[in-house]
Amino acid sequence: MIRLNIHEAKTHLSRYLGKLARLPSLHKDPFDRMLICQAIVHGLVILTPDQMIYQYPVKTIW
Repeated sequence: MIRLNIHEAKTHLSRYLGKLARLPSLHKDPFDRMLICQAIVHGLVILTPDQMIYQYPVKTIW
């Protein structure tokens, strides 16, 4: 189980929201935009066939 204290949670949320505010509005799905932000911030790969996500600076595999 992963446990974060309130300071760590606020730090992560702040990083995601900052990245989200700077993302171009190519994809209208807010959940996908948050996934994109999290992947960018943490250097993760998104497994998706969604062509809209390919337009963002995020690693993808399909």
